[in-house]
Amino acid sequence: MTQLGRQQTLVVALLFAGYASYYFCRSDLSVSMPMIATELQRGGMTSDAAMIRLGAIVSFGVMAYALGKLFLGGLGDLWGGRTNFLGGLSGAILFTLLFTLGGGLPIFTLAWIGNRLVQSMGWAGLVKVCSQWFSYKSYGTVVGILSLSFLVGDAVARGWMGWLIAQGYGWRPLFYLAAVVAGVVLAANLMLLKESRVARGFSPPEVNPLNVFEQQAARQGWMRTILVPLLSNKGFLIVCFLSLCTTIVRETFNTWTPTYLVRFFGYSEGAAASMSSVFPALGAVSVLVAGFAGDRLGASGRPIVLFIGMVITAIGLCLLTALHTGTRGPLPIVLIGLVGFGLLGPYSYLAGAMALDFGGKQGGATSSGLIDGVGYLGGILAGDSVARWAVRFGWGGVFAIMAAVSAAAAFTSGLLFVQQRRRASYGK
Repeated sequence: MTQLGRQQTLVVALLFAGYASYYFCRSDLSVSMPMIATELQRGGMTSDAAMIRLGAIVSFGVMAYALGKLFLGGLGDLWGGRTNFLGGLSGAILFTLLFTLGGGLPIFTLAWIGNRLVQSMGWAGLVKVCSQWFSYKSYGTVVGILSLSFLVGDAVARGWMGWLIAQGYGWRPLFYLAAVVAGVVLAANLMLLKESRVARGFSPPEVNPLNVFEQQAARQGWMRTILVPLLSNKGFLIVCFLSLCTTIVRETFNTWTPTYLVRFFGYSEGAAASMSSVFPALGAVSVLVAGFAGDRLGASGRPIVLFIGMVITAIGLCLLTALHTGTRGPLPIVLIGLVGFGLLGPYSYLAGAMALDFGGKQGGATSSGLIDGVGYLGGILAGDSVARWAVRFGWGGVFAIMAAVSAAAAFTSGLLFVQQRRRASYGK
């Protein structure tokens, strides 16, 4: 392996561990929600009221995350991806610890909003660092590997936290664990991660000649020279809509799977936390399969993978609507895993490889931030709205709505395929 290859491997390892640790500071609330709800019920709330109030906290957090993606993610194009990436991780640690100090909903809400706001800088920062270290010819492979980070981090965090719950620990130790893991990884990144390969004495990487800036001599620091080309690109807008649809479904499962397993099937809190890891675990397999298939089929093949994945997702969701309260056996977990497999591979394309193809080195962070930001505007519904739907219509009603959203995403993926076949590049 060449010296550059060794440095690139180190960068991938640091970014992978760093973004995986972000998810320790995010999955902790989902895993802890049944226990926090019980604590709120001891304070006088009904079960449904506690669920709705916690759902509101989730929605406020997703709103902060979406706004951060839109307005903070692009800062990586101004002050560097490393600053975004490490700044977000540092803030996540601080707000995770603040959450444990809260004894009621006001502090919980403030801490979770702060946590999600600072975390919004992380992925765009990661994408920006990638654009400074890797040629566009390897975007799909590199970002595909790094997309596994949030799935592996989520799955490992849920499994570990589920084990702790089974040992009798309360919800606060789970947050302490998240802060410790993220702190160790943050220290390693502070010492070893560099902004670009140029800073290590290597030549700059090749950028995709078909990115939306290839004919512009854009002036650094002028955000309008980045935003206008992106927002006037039809392919980019289609991808933003796909991000909105897929994020609604993803955030619903990320947030509510443990609560669903406890309330609908009667599993223990520890078992539900551990079993919820099937969603990101099968999603990790999906990322590998989708990445391989997308590379084999070429750029216009990604919409095909998106279409197939969203059809699988819709089918899995329709089957979930047919389950009855108290159903035991492997079927509920198999169907949750099927949804994760269908959804998360295609989802990983949108704010990763596709964002870099649109934005290149100049606007990669902004492109990723906008795609993710629009997605998480839709993801706001996964908190308060899903809680209210579950109370009013039952979980079957929730999954029926998510199936309709997935079907809309499948249809839109077909439109994207037609457009790309006509133009031979994203939106050109």
